[in-house]
Amino acid sequence: MSVPVVIPDGIRADVETLWRHHDLGHELRRCDVGIGLGSHDLGAAVVATRLFHEGLFPWIVFTGANAPTTVERFPRGEAVHYREYAVEHGVPAESILVEPRATNTAQNLDYSRRLLAERRIPVRSVLLMSRPYQQRRAYATCKLMWPEVDVVCASNPLELDDYVGSIGDPRRVVDMLVGDTQRIEVYAERGFAVPQKVPDEVQAAFGRLVAAGYTSRLV
Repeated sequence: MSVPVVIPDGIRADVETLWRHHDLGHELRRCDVGIGLGSHDLGAAVVATRLFHEGLFPWIVFTGANAPTTVERFPRGEAVHYREYAVEHGVPAESILVEPRATNTAQNLDYSRRLLAERRIPVRSVLLMSRPYQQRRAYATCKLMWPEVDVVCASNPLELDDYVGSIGDPRRVVDMLVGDTQRIEVYAERGFAVPQKVPDEVQAAFGRLVAAGYTSRLV
């Protein structure tokens, strides 16, 4: 019997609270480069391809090696598969740089910055593209790692239910939302990101979801 691909009613309000918190709602504007952060789905490649065609940046850097959650789907590495998707959808190959080594967000940004410097591409602004619930953490990491650039965040614009449907596993999505919410504070405490205030309602929703057992992605 198949499992419904929906968020259970008992936790929906709390999941929606976290989902909204991670979406920064930045107004998109033209930047010097777009950086697509590797993940377990193609969302960053999809939005990067669309925004390139809309003229929001002249260069794309795809960054990411593999993680246990991505190696099966992207056996040649996240960034390599993202590049292939973009080229297949009309982005000129010469407009794409691939950074294939990064295994975390700090490395994504550090290695991308170094690659752009090696190519002598001046960067004053970055359009940073990630999965929807990674926006806030990616922004905080970029502000620490690369403070001199103006950073705008974007994701493939999916509603929560549409995103869950695209992944096909509600529990996995909730676990990852909970994990990324925890990382906002933990990574700031460890010096990996700038601090951000977490509203009381987000803290409460996070606590209830942890108590309900959505803990597999906690650090």
